[in-house]
Amino acid sequence: MFKEYYGLSKNPFDKQSLSVKDAFPSKDHKEMTGRLSFLNEKRGIGVFTSAPGFGKTFALRCFAKTLDRNLNEFAYVCLSTVSTMEFYRLFCAALGIDAAGRKPAMFRAIQDRLYHLFKEKKKPFLLLVDEAHELSDVILKDLKMIMNHDFDSVNCFTLVLAGEPHLNRTLEKAVHEALRQRIVIHYGFSGLSDSETEQYLLHKLRVAGAAESILGEGAVAAAIGYARGCPRLLDNLMNEALMLGAQLEKPTLDTDTIMAAANSLAFA
Repeated sequence: MFKEYYGLSKNPFDKQSLSVKDAFPSKDHKEMTGRLSFLNEKRGIGVFTSAPGFGKTFALRCFAKTLDRNLNEFAYVCLSTVSTMEFYRLFCAALGIDAAGRKPAMFRAIQDRLYHLFKEKKKPFLLLVDEAHELSDVILKDLKMIMNHDFDSVNCFTLVLAGEPHLNRTLEKAVHEALRQRIVIHYGFSGLSDSETEQYLLHKLRVAGAAESILGEGAVAAAIGYARGCPRLLDNLMNEALMLGAQLEKPTLDTDTIMAAANSLAFA
């Protein structure tokens, strides 16, 4: 209903309608995609962390869109809690190899395939692991061993671990010292600044064909106070505010509308 009322071509705050070409270039987004590009050239391990809803997964999607399939082999894996054997099967599936036998057989098959892609096909593999804070200590130790090729003289593939901040605490354990030394890139999201939050809102409204006048005086400040730099919270707030504004026939979203939307979400 609010799309028609505000003359929007789409819901600007619905992640399902968010295209890569319309990504807002926040500091975090630019830092992550830029570092991913560097990491893909250098190979090794990259670790990216943030609280939920800050845009890690979208940044991974944007980066993946830039990869040339003729030059890169890559796979995206989103984890829930998995056992060691389940992870090995996921890794085999990502590489397109048979996930048969016990762990040692899959380990050798994975290493052989990674080396083949690197040495023979000249297409180093890139594994993007989302929700990586779910990885167990055993899996992380095995990943370190999988990366050991030719007496640890070459990096055959790139591993990206994206997850919540407690992934950092896991990696700080003494048992992961060898893995930690292989980390080439380590970046933690800081969230949208106040000025970026305003730019983010205006950018999304423009992309959907809305006039900037939709946001009234004080509305941005109210949104900043609610979202605290988190894009997902901001999207949820503005989606609710647009629905309320249309219901109340308000051509401009004012502070009261934003606060009412925040209250509505608090009791949802």
